[in-house]
Amino acid sequence: MSQVPTSALPPVLPNRGTAKVKSVLSGDTVILLGRAADGKRAPEVTFTFERVTAPRMASKANNNVDDPGAFPSREWLRNICVGKTVTFETRKQGATAGDRVYGLLFMPDPIDKSNTWNLSVESVRRGFCTPKVLGGETDTPETEDSNGVEDYEKALQIAYKEALSNRLGVHAPQPVVRKIINAGEDFPAMTLYEKSKRLCANSAVTCVIEYVFDGSRFRCIVTDPDLETAGLLYGSFTLILAGVGCPRLGSAKSNPPTPNEPYAVEARDFVELRLLQRELKVTLLGTDKSGVCLVGTVHHPRGNIGAEILKNGLGRISDWTIRMMSPGDVPPLRIAENAAKRANLGVFENYTPPKLTGASEFLGTVVEVLSGDTLLILPNGEIYDDDSKLKKVSLASIRAPRAGNEKLGKADEPYAMECKDRLRVLTIGKPARVNIHYEKEIPIGQNKTEKRQFGTISVAKKDDIGEVLISEGLATTQRHRDDDEKSIRYDDLVAAESMAKAANKGVHSQAEYKKKSINDLSDPKKAKTYASSLQRAGMTKAVVDYIFNGSRFKLFVPSENCYIMFALSNIRCPQPSPNPGASTKGQTKAAEPFGDNSKRHSRLNVMQRTVEINCTGVTQGGVMTGDLFVGTGAQRRDYSVELVASGLATVDQRKIDYGEAPKILIDTQTAAQNNKLGIWSVEQIVSSRIQPETKAYDRAEERTVDIQVSEIRNGNTFFFRVVGDESAQVIDNSMKVFTETNGTNGAPCDIKVGKVVASLFNDGSSNSWYRAKILEKLANGKVKVLFVDHGNVTTVKAATQCRPLDVALSTESIPAVAKEAQLAMTKVRSITEDDGIEAARMFQQAAWGKDLKARLHGESDGKVLVTLYESDIDAPSINEKMVAEGLAITGKKYEVYEILDRMGNSDLLAQLVKDLNAAQEKARSSRKGMWIYGEIPEEDED
Repeated sequence: MSQVPTSALPPVLPNRGTAKVKSVLSGDTVILLGRAADGKRAPEVTFTFERVTAPRMASKANNNVDDPGAFPSREWLRNICVGKTVTFETRKQGATAGDRVYGLLFMPDPIDKSNTWNLSVESVRRGFCTPKVLGGETDTPETEDSNGVEDYEKALQIAYKEALSNRLGVHAPQPVVRKIINAGEDFPAMTLYEKSKRLCANSAVTCVIEYVFDGSRFRCIVTDPDLETAGLLYGSFTLILAGVGCPRLGSAKSNPPTPNEPYAVEARDFVELRLLQRELKVTLLGTDKSGVCLVGTVHHPRGNIGAEILKNGLGRISDWTIRMMSPGDVPPLRIAENAAKRANLGVFENYTPPKLTGASEFLGTVVEVLSGDTLLILPNGEIYDDDSKLKKVSLASIRAPRAGNEKLGKADEPYAMECKDRLRVLTIGKPARVNIHYEKEIPIGQNKTEKRQFGTISVAKKDDIGEVLISEGLATTQRHRDDDEKSIRYDDLVAAESMAKAANKGVHSQAEYKKKSINDLSDPKKAKTYASSLQRAGMTKAVVDYIFNGSRFKLFVPSENCYIMFALSNIRCPQPSPNPGASTKGQTKAAEPFGDNSKRHSRLNVMQRTVEINCTGVTQGGVMTGDLFVGTGAQRRDYSVELVASGLATVDQRKIDYGEAPKILIDTQTAAQNNKLGIWSVEQIVSSRIQPETKAYDRAEERTVDIQVSEIRNGNTFFFRVVGDESAQVIDNSMKVFTETNGTNGAPCDIKVGKVVASLFNDGSSNSWYRAKILEKLANGKVKVLFVDHGNVTTVKAATQCRPLDVALSTESIPAVAKEAQLAMTKVRSITEDDGIEAARMFQQAAWGKDLKARLHGESDGKVLVTLYESDIDAPSINEKMVAEGLAITGKKYEVYEILDRMGNSDLLAQLVKDLNAAQEKARSSRKGMWIYGEIPEEDED
């Protein structure tokens, strides 16, 4: 448990004994260190020489200036006894002595070990101290030790006279007066760093470790004479030990008091015992962020203090300071820390190695590069039958520039695109060796996380692709917290980053980054503009950026610097399962058999690969069509043939019918059918494929009637009323009477979707009530209604423009007069597209305001299938004219067969199909309407 430090009473010393000198405060005062007992800290005592005084050391009280001779006095005593065992005799302690003990210290003569020095006398002899009583008699009362005191006083007086006559120490004509200057106040810390590199031998500064704040932070005094000319002698600075971070000590004086971190006291004691007040060489490496504290390495003659701290579990490796060290000095620190972790020493007492959910090492193939530092890998031996088989692995201790988010208006970080592309070139489709080092919970959304594995990935001769990215300046090393797990090659990564910084590569460059602008041709208008240049270019290299299904991709074309949507022109792949995001928004199509298999095959074989394409056309939706080839040399292959051969795609039936499908594709499909591969392995695959959902058809006896169009929805959908229909006359007259009876004021009614009410509408002459079906409730008390006797839709206020309908006027009593219809066997574009608008206009010109002939074939999904004629039913129908102008197309072959079958194989419908096919062929060859840019892929026909 960490405790708040408290002030303890000074221990009482025996009259005689031995102790170790921990530090020297001045020329006459030392700190004695006793022996630790029962797991407690060793006791400390402030011990001052009896009857002598030394010059006062510099402090804030005297403006950081020593009394004359104070520093040499302290230095002589420090050099002679710090860290050594001495014998003490106490003369005064306890209540009469305050917080210290007065007495004498003895130690062997450093030259003649048979003699014993009285340090008080020797200090006076050298002029470093002076007796408190000069030349007088002692005032010590008579005691048993009186003779000893007198002898001691006489020795002091003799020593004093020697020093005075020899003009030593404080008796010199000009004693040394030291003025302390502080880094950050009197001189910039960076100046000391720079001067040490130029002036000091081996760029190492001689310093005295004056104070130990904690195990990795010290206050130092410069004593190197090489820096005297620079005015930095006696400079005081805070040194942060490079590569090591130790627990911090608390403070009893702060409010509230802060506790010591675990093992903070042990770390400080460990360092004090070895470094405190030693004069050592220090290599400075730089400063901290504040620019006040210096970072450096302490050179001790008996070893590396940083490694010793780590080996005993009294600190952790400091990530930010170890980056300043030479790569060759780092391994001993890593070895020492790992040893402490294995032994659970000190701060690592609760350490457990990272637990992995899977194998720590595996081989696999890189399937996709998700970002500049994250990949999807398929382990060897796994069959890619589900996306869950792919392992998401991030490069350990690597930070790649982050990609932006257009929806959030967040731009890419500099070099994000370059880093991802370089990783793609290094890894995609290649066998890789993966060593997992640790796992982390990564946030992936609001209140959601995923467990991500981090490791080192080796590909071919590249032992660590992360190091390659860093060395090229495309990524940086991750700044870890001291207790974070990291890559076992972390020091190599840091060294590579240092070299990239020195060379100003990539993200370390001082030049302004200019993002490469890429044209996005996914917009149909842009695609149509650039289509001709891509077709003229012939065989072109491209990179597959995204896969929509097995045969439809998003490509990046480097030579044209653009993104395009691309579909294989002669084949069709089944529809895969929707993406999770599309499912939640309802923007999905039902998955077809082997749709996911086809998409996975493309991800495994062409995703992010460099391929060759030959563009042959462009669809109305801006999708380029053509052929795609993957691989190089003898491995080069037509990807369409590969998909068909695997039973993961079918050849476009229209191309077969028109004789445009390559023979190799037809033969390949026949072989796949015979071998029952993929799609062909499922019985009645055609039926299951062409009937993703059941449609309702009501077969009726075909008849021809005269009609008038009452509402046009688009180029082939409309509402009509039969000319001469008595129910139409009845309901029109009845609603006039209803209006005259009830006026035009609204009335409360039951507003439910699907309910038929009376709704007010202005037909241009006056407001009248009409029967209306409520389609949708809207905000602000409004509803959307369909006028069932005319077919138009509008929005009205429920309170003022609706009222209950008489029972006699309900649709159960009098069915809706207007019928919704569709031009049989045709499809048109949405009216949101140019061709859709043109189709609607043509239909309006041909049908609006006229009496028309209509052949009614039956109903499909509530719509009457109609062949519409302007006058003579032997003349070309409006259906045929729309198709001939390229503003409508026939349905897919299976859709046509389905309708014919449900309508009883009508001869009239069959003839209509032939006429429409002939008209469509003319439109296609003439490049009219939708055919102006070439073929229309099946994806755009829906």
